[in-house]
Amino acid sequence: MNTAPASYPIGTPGTPWGEAERNQWLSRQTRQRSYESEVVGKIERLRDRFDVEEYGRLEYGSESFPLLAIRTRDWRDGLPVVLVTGGVHGYETSGVHGALQFVDQHAADYAGRVNLLVAPCVSPWAYERIHRWNPQAVDPNRSFHDDSPAGESAALMRLVAPIRDRALLHIDLHETTDTDETEFRPALAARDGKPFEPGGIPDGFYLVDDSENPQPEFQQAVIAAVEQVTHIAPADGNGEIIGSPVVAPGVIQYPLKQLGLCASITNAPYKTTTEVYPDSPRATPEQCNTAQVAAVCAAIDYALAHR
Repeated sequence: MNTAPASYPIGTPGTPWGEAERNQWLSRQTRQRSYESEVVGKIERLRDRFDVEEYGRLEYGSESFPLLAIRTRDWRDGLPVVLVTGGVHGYETSGVHGALQFVDQHAADYAGRVNLLVAPCVSPWAYERIHRWNPQAVDPNRSFHDDSPAGESAALMRLVAPIRDRALLHIDLHETTDTDETEFRPALAARDGKPFEPGGIPDGFYLVDDSENPQPEFQQAVIAAVEQVTHIAPADGNGEIIGSPVVAPGVIQYPLKQLGLCASITNAPYKTTTEVYPDSPRATPEQCNTAQVAAVCAAIDYALAHR
């Protein structure tokens, strides 16, 4: 794994960024792939089987990004609601394409059993830049709260508001990458004027449970399914994964609502955040997408069986 830089090339160590530093950071971001062709195009091809809606639009300079969600066509108010989100961090590729693969290959399996609501790419600008933040250097996945500074987060919360109390399950699809350590954590420390503390990147898949409402059997059911597809991250020498105690194989916990994380936006009894490791020599992009799909299917199956 690459070593993180000694100091981040923007800003003054110990001093939080101001507008000038954010603008300098923004000037360094380049478009590397197409949301329109890689994501919107795939969603459009699902319109013959599912309802597709534009739940918002992000205007960044001369760029305009439609925010798209996919719904069960035969939506019935009496059925439980399952929410699947991906691409909250746009660079986490398998979250986006795993969500789309699930809809294409498996959503029909749950027809008449659940109402599905899928937002496959919450952060399209960051998807194109292969980045964690939005253009204001704001992390959408710390911004799911009232008066959110992130348009990506605010739009998703508006979409989800009508089903917030009716959701049975919310699964939020993420990745942990080597660039978390080489780019994104150093950038975060620089942005906030804090020292960068090097850490490690776990080799394998893991889940983040809600410490305020833990569901250990549910999390283990998801781990057991994903284990058939790709390897599960082991605890490090401190019994931790990314600085958090491992509470069960492949599972850590965060206070989701307190941290403003996407998985906190409903009152669903079952919530989890997946973390795939795409940089592992033991995993292919196809495996990463399939691991996300396996996690979604296992989560729905468990939630339906334990309603």
